[in-house]
Amino acid sequence: MEESEEERYYSGTILQMSGVRDDRLAIWLLTVTAFTNFLFTLLGVWLVERVGRRRLTLGSIVGTGVSLCLLATGFLLAAQHSPAVTLHPTDPTTHNSTCNTHLSCEPCMLDPGCGFCYRENGSAVFSSSCEPVNGASTDRAAWGRCSNVTLMTDHTYWAYNFCPTSYSWLVLLGLIFYLAFFAPGMGSMPWTVNSEIYPLWARSTGNACSAGVNWTFNVLVSLTFLHMAQYLTYYGAFFLYASLALLGFLFIYGCLPETKGRRLEEVESLFENQLCSCGASDSDEGRQVEYIRVKGSNYHLSDNDASDVE
Repeated sequence: MEESEEERYYSGTILQMSGVRDDRLAIWLLTVTAFTNFLFTLLGVWLVERVGRRRLTLGSIVGTGVSLCLLATGFLLAAQHSPAVTLHPTDPTTHNSTCNTHLSCEPCMLDPGCGFCYRENGSAVFSSSCEPVNGASTDRAAWGRCSNVTLMTDHTYWAYNFCPTSYSWLVLLGLIFYLAFFAPGMGSMPWTVNSEIYPLWARSTGNACSAGVNWTFNVLVSLTFLHMAQYLTYYGAFFLYASLALLGFLFIYGCLPETKGRRLEEVESLFENQLCSCGASDSDEGRQVEYIRVKGSNYHLSDNDASDVE
């Protein structure tokens, strides 16, 4: 669940990282991603009793892993086609700056002390340079043509944490797919399963511990995302998250039982077997469950007993 919090917290940043320069466009695209998350959460509510917790969770984590790979691929293609630095202006006061050593936009953008100043004509980037960022604000360069908005001529732009690219749509598509797959399964099923698998005597403690662990790792992922993007590159960070999704799939496949249509006593008995062997026992997943009213109480009727009731 922690990866989705990173996606929600940094959705606007991810869109800007992908090359979306216009702030208003980024806000509208952020609205699209938020609506996608809302819509597919409702879809999960509709599917949970029809598909089952286990299948819905497995399908969700597979989809999120593929979507993370799509996100990473978008950033990878943008890095491979990163515009070259064609101008190398120097300033006597910043002769020790590392910005002059960068030969393309990608390493310049990953350097927290540098930004990419360029001119654009349609989709063509020219007159580009890697310049030190202003210490007071990352919205402009420390000196040169991108140091003041009034000095910037038409079609001259300053990019601090992104590179101009034509692959922004691929990143946006991966982000929407990620939320569409995450919301109905990994977004809601952990809370559903947690409310069912604990016995009554341990339910409050179990739910408290699971919520605490979830939000602890949520904070860790949120605090480390930008640093990981800087040191591992943007595509490296998302490939890492995709590999974690693969590990999560293996754990869920082996350890998560199906709790749909089971009574509390039955759910508790699922965990009496060897650790991580309960997920493989899906032979009775599609069983028929019937209930009849007997003297004012619900009585569970198994398939074998159903033939005895006339």
